[in-house]
Amino acid sequence: MDAVARFLKDNAITEVESTLPDMTGNARGKFYPTRKFLSEQGGRIPETLLVQTVTGDWASNHYEIVDPSDRDMLLQPDPNTLRIVPWADEPTAQIINNCLTQAGDPHPLCSRNVLRRVLALYEQEGLTPVIAPEVEFYLIHKNTDPDYELKPATGRSGRRETARQSYSIDAVNEFNPLIDTLYTYCEEQGLAVDTLIHEAGAAQMEINFLHGDPLALADQVFVFKRTLRESALKHGIYGTFMAKPMQHEPGSSMHIHQSLIDSRTGENVFAGTDGEAFSSTFYHYMGGLQAYTPAAISFFAPNVNSYRRFAPEISAPVNMKWGIDNRTTGLRVPDAPADATRIENRFPGADSNPYLAIAASLACGYLGLKGQLQPTRPTQNAAAEEGDMVELARSLEEGLRLLEDCPELTAIMGELFVAAYIGVKRAEFETFHQVISSWEREYLLLNV
Repeated sequence: MDAVARFLKDNAITEVESTLPDMTGNARGKFYPTRKFLSEQGGRIPETLLVQTVTGDWASNHYEIVDPSDRDMLLQPDPNTLRIVPWADEPTAQIINNCLTQAGDPHPLCSRNVLRRVLALYEQEGLTPVIAPEVEFYLIHKNTDPDYELKPATGRSGRRETARQSYSIDAVNEFNPLIDTLYTYCEEQGLAVDTLIHEAGAAQMEINFLHGDPLALADQVFVFKRTLRESALKHGIYGTFMAKPMQHEPGSSMHIHQSLIDSRTGENVFAGTDGEAFSSTFYHYMGGLQAYTPAAISFFAPNVNSYRRFAPEISAPVNMKWGIDNRTTGLRVPDAPADATRIENRFPGADSNPYLAIAASLACGYLGLKGQLQPTRPTQNAAAEEGDMVELARSLEEGLRLLEDCPELTAIMGELFVAAYIGVKRAEFETFHQVISSWEREYLLLNV
């Protein structure tokens, strides 16, 4: 904590946001005066926060997962995550905590620890995963009544977009004041953001992160989501990572580029030798992604809204095929130099918890390596034209059943954690299932 104390003193910090990611990947925690934060050396917080749903309810099985006495877990600040909060009114810092049991062990329900658990498996194999996330989001007109449909935000011209504007420079410049704020905030927090583009949807953007350590990048996505929302609010609009916020617009994804490095030599073990484009390690890893992604889909599509993104008519991953520089496949291999050989997992939505999406993707690849699985042949044409597509789960409930039936993935992610995750997400699905939609009122009220 000495380095933390120096940072807080050097930046005249008066308040600290002590945070942790919950099951959805959003920030929970406490606000501390700086003196109190340093004296507590981390503090405590109820472990039941890790089995709370997005609606504020609890997993139906939460008393089977956590102690019914609602006991505390210990928080251990990670100094590598210490950052300024650039949008705060007074000098404020933020830090992400490691969650520990009262015995001092990594708490099994903490999504950050789940990712650490998977990374430890690769460390035992002498391999270092490298990832690079691409996060899409929408800028939305302020909407305080959930009964009304969302609309794209209005830019500087005062007009909303009505046509597809992929990679449009002028469409991004419509929101130039907000983008300037966003980049300033990212720079002040040391987020390794790279390029920003306009995506296919109206007022839809994508920001790319530089490749690096999976845990560090998951932390950065966690912080970036808060940063985007705060930047948008500063300019009177909303920023959203909903997977499918508007019916007639494409969904938002979080593509995860991933490769493996030999920890001893630093070489990319996906690259082929002797004239081969790809190594056997690459093929086994790809085979694992193909074999286990269906069971992992609830980590990539964690909300009831997530499954609206999987629409074949709108550019979205709806098949388990892979191809080289082929965006119609769920698993894409970019055309790149040998040392940059990587796989792009296109299944995760922007609404996914970055720790769990990255952990699940690496877990699928790991299972492929250990089982020496072989993938299908690469797809060269539009994936839908090469025979029947492999269907994914079409609802959160179906995705959870597939996870329940996969002991291999459950063992890697942690049995207690998977039980808690299924409990939380099943409770969310049941709450959603109770809502009567406008479609039902319109088409069933007088017609059945």
